[in-house]
Parts: sequence; C-alpha cells; structure tokens
Amino acid sequence: MLKLLSLGAGVQSTVLALMTADGTLPRVDAAIFADTGWEPATVYRHLDRLAVVLDAAGIPLHRVSNGNLRADSLDPAHRYASIPYFVRNPDGSDGMGRRQCTAEYKLAPIGRKARELLGAQPPHFRRVPKGAVAEQWIGFSTDEISRVSDRDGVSYIRRRYPLLELGMSRKDCQRWLTARGWGNTAKSACVGCPFHGNAQWRDLRDNHPSEWADAVAFDEAIRKGGARGLPLNGEAFLHRSRVPLSAAPIDRVTRREWADRSPDIFDALAELGDPDGCSPYGCRSGTAVA
Repeated sequence: MLKLLSLGAGVQSTVLALMTADGTLPRVDAAIFADTGWEPATVYRHLDRLAVVLDAAGIPLHRVSNGNLRADSLDPAHRYASIPYFVRNPDGSDGMGRRQCTAEYKLAPIGRKARELLGAQPPHFRRVPKGAVAEQWIGFSTDEISRVSDRDGVSYIRRRYPLLELGMSRKDCQRWLTARGWGNTAKSACVGCPFHGNAQWRDLRDNHPSEWADAVAFDEAIRKGGARGLPLNGEAFLHRSRVPLSAAPIDRVTRREWADRSPDIFDALAELGDPDGCSPYGCRSGTAVA
C-alpha cells in the first residue's frame, strides 16, 4: 500500500515529515504539499529546508497547485471559490462566507496527485486502477481530534493519523521540534487567511510589512465579496471585528493567546535550567532543612 504524507508545512505535519525521514515512523513513499500561491515567504523557506531532509531520506516531495488563490479571487473571469470572509449584513447582523478555498486549493490538488501516484492516467488523473490504495497520513494532534472523520471519503484512500497514535498534542509537537532545531516552525496559512488570530496579524504587520500591505490591499478589494457574480449585499472583511484590516483591533491580546503565552514549568526547566541555580540554600531537591 502506498504511503502518502499530506504536508501542510505547519507544526504537526513537519513533525510527521521529520519522523518519517529519521526512521521514528515508517518511511512514506511521498509527501505532497498543496501551494495556494499565497503562502507566506516563511512557509516557502521552511518547505525548502524540509525538502532537503526528505530528499536525503529518499522521500520525494511533490508540490501541487490549483492556481493562485489571491489572484483568482479578484479575477472576474475566473471561477470563484468562496473564502470564509467575515460579513456585516445591511441590517447590522453578522454573517460569514462559505469555506471553499481549502477544498479547491488544498484538498483537490492533493487528491489529484494521489490518484496520479496510484496509476490514474493523464490528463485529468480521475480513474484509479482497481485495487490501488494509498494510506494518507494527516497531521491531526490530540487537541484536534474533533477534526477526525470516520469516513475515508473514497475507496482508494485510507486515512491515518500517526500523531494520535503517538498521543501527541500540538504542544508536544512544538517541544519535539524545538529539541531538534526546528522550533521556529510557524502555523501554515495563507497571507490573508480570515482565520488568523491577532497574534498572527501582528506578526505580519510588525515583521513582514510587504505581506501585511498585501493583506490590507486584499481586504479592501473584497469589501463587496468576490469578483464574480452578484456583489455582496453587505460588506466582507478579513478580520473578525468586521472593520478594515488596517484599523482592526489586532493589538488586543485574546484569552487564547494569553493561554498560549503561559510557560510550562517543565519546558522552562528543561530549556533554561533551575532559575535559582545550584545554591545549597536554594536547592529544590532533597529534604527541606531548617
């Protein structure tokens, strides 16, 4: 059975890529990365670094694409794939656009490449030979178990979740990466993804000004929805506050972000050592003395 890794180049899938490369997990036959054409520069650099490791392990990395999501969204001549914009309706109520971008720019090209590797014929690679099956590795961690589906969807794909088998959470994955020199692995998402949190928007603004300007310009361009079909009755925004991205309250630190910032004492001790050093009067080990 062919083993294929769905590589998003984020934290969890990077762990799987490195584990299959170093022998911690069985060797996959290929890794597949779907490029939306609008990934941050850090993701492309990270992917290039991963490619070197995978190549050394004899694992081919296939980069596939269904077009440029940003350009396609603003092109009236292109078939429109809905992005989950935050919408303010004319009556002041809130709404949200449908999420089709993941299916069309991630899942579809990965599925097409999987069928090709299973022996489907060009140019459309639609029909998989009878009996051909692939085991598709997906990097869901224990905190994402609600995203796991019981159905494989198609007869030629068997989904597998190695991180769940290992009992690894996202925090566990981050620790694993840090210990191996991959601690700067970022969350994988398009430059203008509406699901960015404030921390990601701030990072874009403060550390990647050209990408921030790109996202702001895109936010202004989608105010009346997509470029094709009837204009949106209300207004669309990239930020959940439903105000223009350039003025959105991204400096507000959310409760989730505060929780993520909270240090783990075991991580801190492992990385920095005991904060009190090895003073005989401050040693935390042994029996307390008067």
